[in-house]
Amino acid sequence: MEKGKGRKWAVDFTDNSLTPSSCDIPDPPGFTRASHDQEDSSMSRQQKDVEANWKSQKAWEEAQAPFKQLHMMAFMMWMSGSTVHLFSIGITFSALWQPLSALQGVGKVFEPFKDNNKVDLLAPKLLFIALNLGRMLLGVWKLNTLGLLPIHASDWVSSLPPAHEIEFSSGGINLH
Repeated sequence: MEKGKGRKWAVDFTDNSLTPSSCDIPDPPGFTRASHDQEDSSMSRQQKDVEANWKSQKAWEEAQAPFKQLHMMAFMMWMSGSTVHLFSIGITFSALWQPLSALQGVGKVFEPFKDNNKVDLLAPKLLFIALNLGRMLLGVWKLNTLGLLPIHASDWVSSLPPAHEIEFSSGGINLH
């Protein structure tokens, strides 16, 4: 006896002719397929709008994150002092490297918030870039205060006299 033949309640699950659209079974009383689809579409539309607003809000929060890091980096630079030593150079290198790596990955930072024409990411990206450039300028300023930036002509040409120092310190010996 073949499988499924001779059995009264056997069902062949490989039969693809029984799809919901091809069934001649009417909808139950009180159920209309069109109104159910409209409710689903309006619910999904509201849900998509809520999700787009949430993504936009989170994108703005991510764009403002470098501002908080700016204050911390400025405090660390102030604490490192104005003399050239390992800690101040490390803090300055960090102040230059972190914004640079953040600027390289700006697309990856905002990728989770991407939505098809629902979330505008241009303004948050521009704010993120501007704040990271501000952090990088803080690092360049620290390099300048440490005297590590070659900004005088004598830094580039050896035949020129070095820049005139504004301050002079003698070790406590009175020269008068």
